[in-house]
Amino acid sequence: MAFFRAGMLGYGGGLSAIPLMHKEVVKTYQWMDDDEFADVLALANTLPGPINTKLSGYIGWRVGGFWGLLNCIVATVIPTASLMILLLTVLNAYKDVSWVQGMAKGVLPIAGVMIGVLAWDFIKKSKTLMGWTSTIIFTAISIVVMQVLGIHPAFLIIALILSALFSKEKKAESQAGES
Repeated sequence: MAFFRAGMLGYGGGLSAIPLMHKEVVKTYQWMDDDEFADVLALANTLPGPINTKLSGYIGWRVGGFWGLLNCIVATVIPTASLMILLLTVLNAYKDVSWVQGMAKGVLPIAGVMIGVLAWDFIKKSKTLMGWTSTIIFTAISIVVMQVLGIHPAFLIIALILSALFSKEKKAESQAGES
C-alpha cells in the first residue's frame, strides 16, 4: 500500500513521488531511517531508469525479498501507468480549456516545493552528522559541480561514495597500525 499510495498521489513524475515514498518508508512503516533512505536515494539516482521504480524495487527487496520486490514494483507501476493513460486522455481532450492549462502549470511549483522540503530535511540531517560548515561546503561544491561545470549528479555521487570508502579504508589502516 505504501508504494501504491505514492504512485497514485505522485502526479508530476518520479521526483514528486520521492517525498511521498519517504513519508511511507521512514515515517509510516519505519522500514528504514532517514540516513538509509538518503543513501538508497543517492544510489538510485546514479542508475538509469525511473527513480520511483528503483526505490520501490530496492526497498521491496530489502523488506520482503523477491516477492517484496515484485509487489512493490507492481504497486508503483500500475497506478502510475493507469493514471497516466486516463489523465493524458482527459487532458488531451480538454487541453484548450483554461482550467486544464492552469492545472498543468500548477504541478511544477508544487513538485518543486515537495522536493525542496525533502532536500531541507536532508540538509538538517547532514548538519547533525557533519556540522554546518561541512554541510555548507559540500552543498556549495555540489551546486558548482552540477550547475556551473555541467557535470551529471551521478558522477558527483560516485566520487563522494569513493571518497567515503577510501577515507574509511585509510582510517581502518591507521587504526590497525596503531594497535
